Amino acid sequence: MSCSSSSGSEEEDEGFDSYRKGGYHAVRVGDQFAGGRYIAQRKLGWGQFSTVWLAYDTSTSAYVALKIQKSAAQFVQAALHEIDVLASISEGVDVNSKCVVQLIDHFKHAGPNGQHLCMVIEFLGDSLLRLIKYNRYKGLPLNKVREICHCILIGLDYLHREHGIIHTDLKPENVLLISTIDPAKDPVKSGVSPILERPEGSINGGVTSLIEKKLKRRARRAVAKISGRGASMGGAEDQKSMRNLDGIDVRCKVVDFGNACWADKQFAEEIQTRQYRAPEVILLAGYSFSVDMWSFACIAFELATGDMLFTPKVGQGFSEDEDHLALMMELLGKMPRKVATAGTKSKDFFDRHGDLKRIRRLKFWPLSKLLVDRYKFAQSDAHEFSEFLLPLLDFAPEKRPTAQQCLQHPWIRAMESNEKKESSVENVGAGMSNLKIKGGK
Repeated sequence: MSCSSSSGSEEEDEGFDSYRKGGYHAVRVGDQFAGGRYIAQRKLGWGQFSTVWLAYDTSTSAYVALKIQKSAAQFVQAALHEIDVLASISEGVDVNSKCVVQLIDHFKHAGPNGQHLCMVIEFLGDSLLRLIKYNRYKGLPLNKVREICHCILIGLDYLHREHGIIHTDLKPENVLLISTIDPAKDPVKSGVSPILERPEGSINGGVTSLIEKKLKRRARRAVAKISGRGASMGGAEDQKSMRNLDGIDVRCKVVDFGNACWADKQFAEEIQTRQYRAPEVILLAGYSFSVDMWSFACIAFELATGDMLFTPKVGQGFSEDEDHLALMMELLGKMPRKVATAGTKSKDFFDRHGDLKRIRRLKFWPLSKLLVDRYKFAQSDAHEFSEFLLPLLDFAPEKRPTAQQCLQHPWIRAMESNEKKESSVENVGAGMSNLKIKGGK
């Protein structure tokens, strides 16, 4: 489960230092919350604001995600804000069909480090980032990309049009599959009985699990070194081959509303994770729902190729922001002067003609050509995918299509026609088998 702020990867942990007054609550497997209703099963993830645990809901006999916020005042405030947003999007509608995460419950929990706000959220599967990693950064088949995009667009349309909410931090970590990639990790599919009481000898699960993780990580690194030596001697298989994703359900939901805001009640100028940040945010030119559409386009590209669309770096004589703007223009062409000079930070990067001050030589590589040359897309696939993405990457925010408009785009609608074809083939097959049965009587 992705947490507010950044979610931790399996190569990191939250560290011991934050288990103190104002920090995380140390959870042990079997710990009870909300008067015994929720029982901790195992840790799912962590973020700068919270840890997230798989829990068993004894009142509904279902598994849920339990998000436990740090106890310091600023983290409590952030949790209250997220609860407000989640409660708003859950009001009076079957939110389950809207591809956004559901808030089930919230309460306060007192511990040795203070009072922690807790949110109970539906249990979901792995993040899109984990799916990309699982596929060894090779890019997913376009039919899978299309299906994922369809779900994200349903979620964004619901947030934007029906609630006036901007997510502001859309990225692969903040979109979760509705089920796990590995069925063995699904608490229902795996058939493992829930833990209803604390295992014997469990003294301090939160800290003990960190020690165990560090030991496992060291072991993994040692194995990686050995296998790396084997590979260099030519004894290993190609580690970069694509996996078969046919059995994986890629339906998904948008999660993590810790940074979300209402369009008419914005509270931060600097939003979005760096690689998914829209140009108007870099320039501090104001923002609206269209920033989510820019991030969405970046995610779609990453799903299809395995690479981030933009990975800016600090260089000699220029900043990460300026490099980011340069990368955008190399892909999309020169930024219109009106857009380039519209922000309060525009003068930091652009001269009065709308040219970058410190990065003068740009190497243009249009999106369709990039997809063919670098990622070996078929010409037709590259053309159709580019036709879908490029309007979303328009430098002028007001020209970007809405989520509602994107749902009507031919590239997305192709999913429906494919489903109809599959359905008709199944029906023909069923009809033929019926004829055989009748003929045999």
